Amino acid sequence: MTPSAHEAETASGPGERGRTPAEAIEQARVRAPTRGNRRLETLLGGVNADAEVRAWWHMAQVTSERLGMSDHSWVHVQIVLNIALRLLRLLVKAGIEPAMVADHGMGRRDAEVVVAAGALFHDVGMSIHRADHEAYSLFLADRKLRELLDGAYGEPERTVVVSEALHAIIGHRRRGEPYTLEAGVVRVADALDMAHGRSRVPVDAGRVGIHSLSAAAIDEIAIEAGEERPVRVEIKMNNSAGIFQVDDLLATKIRGTPLEGHVEVLATIEGDTEKRLLSEFRIPAGQDPPGTRGG
Repeated sequence: MTPSAHEAETASGPGERGRTPAEAIEQARVRAPTRGNRRLETLLGGVNADAEVRAWWHMAQVTSERLGMSDHSWVHVQIVLNIALRLLRLLVKAGIEPAMVADHGMGRRDAEVVVAAGALFHDVGMSIHRADHEAYSLFLADRKLRELLDGAYGEPERTVVVSEALHAIIGHRRRGEPYTLEAGVVRVADALDMAHGRSRVPVDAGRVGIHSLSAAAIDEIAIEAGEERPVRVEIKMNNSAGIFQVDDLLATKIRGTPLEGHVEVLATIEGDTEKRLLSEFRIPAGQDPPGTRGG
């Protein structure tokens, strides 16, 4: 559940500004274990072959880079996709029924398609604007998902799958109030893209604040079956500043969702001494020495 070595090297995103669109989308391919789920394979194969979807991922990253934000590229999409499928499968294995089963009488593998679709398209609205990007993602994803799932589902099942995926997309915003297990999974998976290196650039560039410091304190995340609850998330930190990520960001994404009560989170600080994340922090920011400027 942590990024690969290559992804860690490009933790801020691929650095796509200044590249031609064709160059930028060339490497944009996502992968995830499908476990023989043919409809999921169809969806993943479709997005990887679709230049429009990959261009949306590129533009989401361009917006992110313009704003000095952390990665919102295809790398982020792939990590969220894999975390989301991991969470869903652990919950289903523990006997928690997704909405596709409980509400629609369909299958668990259909729930995987919904979760994957939500993960793949949750940030495409960033190609338009950061503000309200979750809402912009909806009208882009609606048409495209219908195209990608044509043939995999007939009607009315295709409309149900697309509608549940759209609910997962809008549910990932801070006050999204997801109603379904699938939407809650996408929401939490998005928050769990915080492992080593994923948000370090704001600190390296001198944009220091509680968000960047706490993000830099997260070294590793492991997602396994829990002993007391279906899912156990273990977070290794190098500094207690990471508690902000865990409590204010991750816990906020879990509370009030169908995942609440099914996920346990354990955050620990590794080593005898904490890692120094900056030499000093000053207010006002205008007097900061190079490399420690407040954001």
